[in-house]
Amino acid sequence: MADKPAIVLVHGFWGGAAHWAKVIVELRRRGFGSLHAVENPLTSLADDAERTRKMVRQIDGPVVLVGHSYGGAVITEAGDLPNVTGLVYIAAFVPDAGESPGGITQEMPPAAFANIAPDSDGYLWIKQDKFHESFAQDVSPDEALVMAVTQKAPLGSTFGDNVTAPAWRAKPSWYQVSTGDRMIHPDNERRMAQRMNPRKTVELDAGHASLASQPGPVTDLIEEAAGASAGA
Repeated sequence: MADKPAIVLVHGFWGGAAHWAKVIVELRRRGFGSLHAVENPLTSLADDAERTRKMVRQIDGPVVLVGHSYGGAVITEAGDLPNVTGLVYIAAFVPDAGESPGGITQEMPPAAFANIAPDSDGYLWIKQDKFHESFAQDVSPDEALVMAVTQKAPLGSTFGDNVTAPAWRAKPSWYQVSTGDRMIHPDNERRMAQRMNPRKTVELDAGHASLASQPGPVTDLIEEAAGASAGA
């Protein structure tokens, strides 16, 4: 529908744009015609934010940015563009100026932190045999296996990249907490959400990959943000 803003979906570490598959289908079913999913290189926050900005600049009209996991840091850094009208965080990092995902993680380590391992080239991986229990314990074993094998590893240094000017200080925001998250501590999610003072916070009984295990409620939050952004 023409009155609906464009939705730009931003993935995090250990997955690509296809992690949004179920949410994309649900958004289209609800009448969103302008749907976009960034494929971030996961080489640095600056690179990923610029890739996201390039996509947003190609879109005429208002845009709602949605970030999962590390994608929250990306939309925080890239969300300052004038046509971005809202920010939606799905079990995501919300750094303030001078903060990094790695620093936030160290303050409150999540349950599965020990299941992340670096390789000899400096990329970080979730151990394949630990992926289901760590990242997506509430999806089917087959779905988790595909996620594990196709995971997109970030450069380890990206974890330490600091946000410069957080867009959430100037843009309306929404947040979804995953109460069973083992990749970002749920209390860390609550703390970041509270600090941001979002329009709405939703808690789901879900693991880190809530976008895959609970696409309906995740889409509900995106739809609410889109409605507010469109003045509905």
